Amino acid sequence: MITNDKGIVELKHFILREVCRLAWEDRLTPEETEKIVYRVSPGPKASYRCCVYKEREIVRGRIRLAMGECPEPGLESDNVVAVIPAACDDCPIQDYFVSDICRFCLGKACLNACRFNAISPGDTKMRIDSTKCKSCGMCAKSCPFGAIIHRARPCRKACPVDAIFYDEAGICRIDESKCIHCGHCIHNCPFGAIGSKIYAVDIIRAIREGKRVIAMCAPATEGQFGKDVGMASVRAALKKAGFADMVEVGLGGDMTAACEAMEWIEARKEGRIMTTSCCPAFISMLRHHFPELYEKNKSATVSPMVAVSRYLKSMDPDCVTVFIGPCIAKKGETLNPFIKDSADYALTYGEIVALLDSRGISVEPAEEDYQESSRFGKNFAGSGGVAGAVLEVMKELGEDTSDIRLVTCAGGEDCRKTMLLLKAGKLDADFVEGMICPGGCVGGPSKHQAESLVLQARKTLLEKADNRKILENLSHYPMDRFSMLRDGSMGKVPSLPDREDS
Repeated sequence: MITNDKGIVELKHFILREVCRLAWEDRLTPEETEKIVYRVSPGPKASYRCCVYKEREIVRGRIRLAMGECPEPGLESDNVVAVIPAACDDCPIQDYFVSDICRFCLGKACLNACRFNAISPGDTKMRIDSTKCKSCGMCAKSCPFGAIIHRARPCRKACPVDAIFYDEAGICRIDESKCIHCGHCIHNCPFGAIGSKIYAVDIIRAIREGKRVIAMCAPATEGQFGKDVGMASVRAALKKAGFADMVEVGLGGDMTAACEAMEWIEARKEGRIMTTSCCPAFISMLRHHFPELYEKNKSATVSPMVAVSRYLKSMDPDCVTVFIGPCIAKKGETLNPFIKDSADYALTYGEIVALLDSRGISVEPAEEDYQESSRFGKNFAGSGGVAGAVLEVMKELGEDTSDIRLVTCAGGEDCRKTMLLLKAGKLDADFVEGMICPGGCVGGPSKHQAESLVLQARKTLLEKADNRKILENLSHYPMDRFSMLRDGSMGKVPSLPDREDS
């Protein structure tokens, strides 16, 4: 895995692999997990922290996350993103500091601007008392030399919805009422102090109990493991591990595009702006931070993951569905009480690789003859792909799309700004595609390789896919099942045309 937190990723992989190995062997006991702690930090000297005691406590927190639990013992929380407190204490607590550019000027504009008496003259420059500073930034704005620097901690800087705050000890905390589970804070913390709960142990137990566990691989999967490793290769590896089968979530993309196209046609007639539904972090942003837009403008069509899960459960209500992709927010979507028959679990690429590794299985090249999705469904992984698929269905239905005003926003700040414009009635658009990750899902926080490498490999793999149309592809599936793909109260689901009528 190629990221800017390589050492942290390797540690996470080792811990999760060992936890999974114990789960396969039915030996996941406190005594056995404690052995993992001492394998990582045997002592007497610390390997990467100030002391072995801190190291060991951090590893214990990671083990709890690997088992789907909160990293802090005794703390109950449904939030999938969590902080390991022992790992979060090396960032500077103070947001603003005075640099050597300070001229110790007579005007003392910074001192006069501070309302909390946090600034006072030092020996050679002004100084800020961190115990009094409220991080309002007025001192920095008033300094004529720009000598006061704002040094945002990486986790807070990465959060697009201001869900990160700090307690009195300077430890990072997450405001669960604001968090959208995007996971951007996780890979931006240089100490690995933030992680997400992992449900691999529950999945292993389901497989061992003989349940029919079906993997659902995101469209972003193609390209994650190289240009010679596509969906068929991943499917073969997962079946070796005990999964009953694997389904391409790009098929859910086709389903979502077909249903969402009907909504867009309705909304267009009514003059109502519609936003897409595929990105759970974007939907969480709407629900938590723009509730009026969530009610008025959000598509009621479920995401491709939910579409495939519902489709599978309609045929086998007892099956266990597992989403695999680059997205942390999908874990939150599986736990969302507002969504019926969503995927039971979600794993990232790093997590599924650790699970496979625990059984000595790797993803190897295979004959790539497996395709359940159109290219449009596969392109849901990139910014513009969702809207492109919906417009394609509209064209296949005979709609004129030439004058449609489409806005695509990718990245947390881009989405936030676009929603502010929509809320203010200043957005010149008919439809909005929203994705919280820059570049779309292929830029997700838990991608398996650098995005540039993924995109190169995807290009090679997608060129091998056939050019089937979306409605043509869906005609091979029972069309009466599409009524389950609409949630909310936005009206009756229009009937999709049979293949002959399309």
